[in-house]
Amino acid sequence: MKKIVKLGSEIITGIAAAFTLTAGRAMALSVQEGAEAARADIMPAELVGPDGVFTKISNTLLLIIGVISVVMLIYGGFRYIISGGDNKKVTDAKNTILYAIIGLIISLLAYAIINFVIAAITGQTLDLK
Repeated sequence: MKKIVKLGSEIITGIAAAFTLTAGRAMALSVQEGAEAARADIMPAELVGPDGVFTKISNTLLLIIGVISVVMLIYGGFRYIISGGDNKKVTDAKNTILYAIIGLIISLLAYAIINFVIAAITGQTLDLK
């Protein structure tokens, strides 16, 4: 009796899962159609890809991070030059330079990771500008 109940519940669960997947696909199509209908002419059609929204946002953020890292590298070099041999000032300047280089490395790794993820999602390679 327990085996029959278990088999029956497995069959019902399988049918319900198949129905849910089918309904989910139909709903996804209607959601996509709704999103396309609500999109204005000036809005981008793609979220990912070479002209996608995520690519533009990540490009902007990576540019800002890169610029800040270079500015901090220059600032750390300037602090190192004017430290006058004071050990605390020299250490602070070296830390500023070190953290700026770490920031540049992280921004380059972020560029590589974003490029990899977007390429994996879209199936194409990107040239992030």
